[in-house]
Amino acid sequence: MKILFTSDHAGFELKGKLIPFVQELGYEVEDLGPHELNQDDDYPDFISSVAQKVSAEPDSTRGIVIGGSGQGEAMVANRFNNVRAATFYGCSLEVIKLSREHNNANVLSIGARFINENEAQEAVKLWLETQFSEDERHVRRIKKIDQHG
Repeated sequence: MKILFTSDHAGFELKGKLIPFVQELGYEVEDLGPHELNQDDDYPDFISSVAQKVSAEPDSTRGIVIGGSGQGEAMVANRFNNVRAATFYGCSLEVIKLSREHNNANVLSIGARFINENEAQEAVKLWLETQFSEDERHVRRIKKIDQHG
């Protein structure tokens, strides 16, 4: 499983901290940028690069995208076929678990302005380790999502 990373300026610092963390967990990582901080960048330019790759290879890749709130980033990612982005900006970690078990989320959108590094690490680890339940009702619902995409 390859984990693709990207961010905008608001998530740039947290991305730099999460990449080595995910590598230490044993995952192959690809950083799709940005590779330098630019306060004037636009998140759709970066998020779309991860979403395109996850869309093309939904069974072998997952994406972690990081912005200020994570909301706009998830909106961009969810425009791509086969992409199911869940947003995390601090709340119960049960949301992270359910995004994988019930929705088979393959992109995690993190709101860097609302959580600290430790919270992000905890959420990412849980998200990566939680498997899709494969329950018939969840499979059926995901098929319906894909039909409307």
